Amino acid sequence: MVTGRFSSLVPGGSALFQRAFTRLGCEGRPPRFRVEFYPYTSLSMTIRRREDLVIVRLSDLLQRAPLAVLEAGAALILSRLYRRRGRKELFAAYLEYARLDRTRNRITRMRRGRVRLASAGPQGKHFDLHQLFDDLNTKYFAGELQRPNIGWSTRGWRRQFGCFDPGPNQILLNRRMDRPNVPQFAVEYVLYHEMLHVKHPTRRSGCTLLSHSPEFRAEEKRFTDFARARKILDSLAR
Repeated sequence: MVTGRFSSLVPGGSALFQRAFTRLGCEGRPPRFRVEFYPYTSLSMTIRRREDLVIVRLSDLLQRAPLAVLEAGAALILSRLYRRRGRKELFAAYLEYARLDRTRNRITRMRRGRVRLASAGPQGKHFDLHQLFDDLNTKYFAGELQRPNIGWSTRGWRRQFGCFDPGPNQILLNRRMDRPNVPQFAVEYVLYHEMLHVKHPTRRSGCTLLSHSPEFRAEEKRFTDFARARKILDSLAR
């Protein structure tokens, strides 16, 4: 959730989007564009049409981006609005910028100040996540992993069992697992998986972002009840 919702106009934003409109080969005269920087919690771009006015909001993380990146972002979001298949090189600068390590690091730093923790706390009705974390940390990480914010989700998720958000440095587990019929080792496995995300952050590999590296997968299989836990989670996901 965003803590502040103040937007500012993008200098030259209207002309920038008109150029992108022409480059994409969109038919007719370009509409009027209102282009704003907005404090999103990620590198988001949104667009909506109100009669002859098109309102665009770009993440304020793009305020320091090169002009080529803004132009590529404009082409990308307009291609979606007008359902145009532009040449890949029109979008390349934006996509490359989004994959840069320094961009991802800026997103993480920004999220620490903007994202509010949506957690029901670590103490559930049946499992204490702080205690489980400490036990797993001692067993698998020699007690060296710094504990992030941990809690149960405020809502039950249908298929996702856990997540780690590096911005607020938070691990959340699906509250659906805080039940007496869910074995403790299954909860421990999900928590252990998210702890591995803390230890092995998402990194770039060639042109892709790698969340589950070979090192991550090898270490994941060290979990004592790996196979049994996976079977339990498969049954819970049905």
